Amino acid sequence: MRERLTALLQHPFAPLLPWGGMGLGLFALLIGVHHLWLEELQTKRQALETEWVTVRQALMHHREAKSATKDLTRVWTLLPDERDFGALALGISDEAKREGVLLPALSYKTEPTAVAHTTKGVLQGAMNGRYEDLRRFIHDLETADELLLIEGLELNRRGDVPGESLTSTIKIATYLRAGHDTRGLQEASH
Repeated sequence: MRERLTALLQHPFAPLLPWGGMGLGLFALLIGVHHLWLEELQTKRQALETEWVTVRQALMHHREAKSATKDLTRVWTLLPDERDFGALALGISDEAKREGVLLPALSYKTEPTAVAHTTKGVLQGAMNGRYEDLRRFIHDLETADELLLIEGLELNRRGDVPGESLTSTIKIATYLRAGHDTRGLQEASH
């Protein structure tokens, strides 16, 4: 054995043997550090990344909910109060008169909705007037500051002479705040 070692040390590559041994030792140390220490750190890193993604999604949901609450508050403030529904109907009748449209029997009623503290106000009846006047009146309804929806419109001509009066049936809907207290909605927006 001693002779083999002496022959090996006299070989031309003998000076590289300590470096090779050191390389193998460092490689073994690297594998040991990797298995004992780095795997644990990688597991912790993956757990932190998963937690970060979860927190980021929760933050995005929170921002979306806050934005939706702000939008809902803005829409809620635009809705007329239920007690103002009669005045709204009167305002629509006055607008019709200004446009030359007659609403002889405009009825109005409220209906419950699936949304809490909100009711649906429905105005319906016959209207008479020239085509141009009816068109202007409908345009005024569609561009009004209040949220007014034309749910139904039936137009019937009474004669074949242009410019003659037309009779139609209209159904207008709006949404109303059922309660006078908006604190709950405002508190939710903060």
